[in-house]
Amino acid sequence: MLEGKVVMISGGSKGLGAALARRFVRERAVVSICSRSSGTLDALSEELSVAGHEVLTVSADVASEADVGKWVDATLRRFGRVDALVNNASMLGPRIGIEAYPLDAWRAVLDVNLTGAFLCAQQVIPALRETRGAMVHVSSGVGDHGRPYWGAYSASKNGVEALSEILAGELAEDGIRSNAVDPGKMRTDMRAAAYPDEDPLTLPAPEDVADVFVYLVSDAARTVTGQRFRAQDFEWPT
Repeated sequence: MLEGKVVMISGGSKGLGAALARRFVRERAVVSICSRSSGTLDALSEELSVAGHEVLTVSADVASEADVGKWVDATLRRFGRVDALVNNASMLGPRIGIEAYPLDAWRAVLDVNLTGAFLCAQQVIPALRETRGAMVHVSSGVGDHGRPYWGAYSASKNGVEALSEILAGELAEDGIRSNAVDPGKMRTDMRAAAYPDEDPLTLPAPEDVADVFVYLVSDAARTVTGQRFRAQDFEWPT
């Protein structure tokens, strides 16, 4: 379904990002992944390469304009095009009330989750204009409202959903699609940090929610933009 497409995934070294990389290459796409975590990034690169898949990995901080530019440039040098961006990089931050929320933690979460998504989207627009491609922005169950004690994470994910809608409107004439996805509860390190008493074996694995991402990157969704999807409610259109 994705044969020949070049998909960029931020925060792609573990969790949902890594699961999407594995699924996309099985769908015959090539992937370009960035992450601040070079160790897990190298391990995923080796795994996919040994399996015969084409992958580019770049150590980059999405909150850095220079790092994002380096990632986009490296992708274009290697593959010559970009068909999709998955804005996945994010951090949780502390689960405390606003009154006690540390300013440095607030800024750090917003820098990665929202400013990072903005920088990745902004710098890849020219490449996506050439391919009439797609952006998929990873939101959250707290991304369409403000939830107490979720602080900067909830605020940032609400911002990501607004950013997705803004991009959908601004880029419609260029044929670039922009949609947001709430993946729901998943068996990830971030979920475990947010809910330490929860049994992770009761939750779906990240690869179990990948269908909607494949759909939104594919040509089957070429007229779909400005929407919010719940991954675990997704059914393939008939």
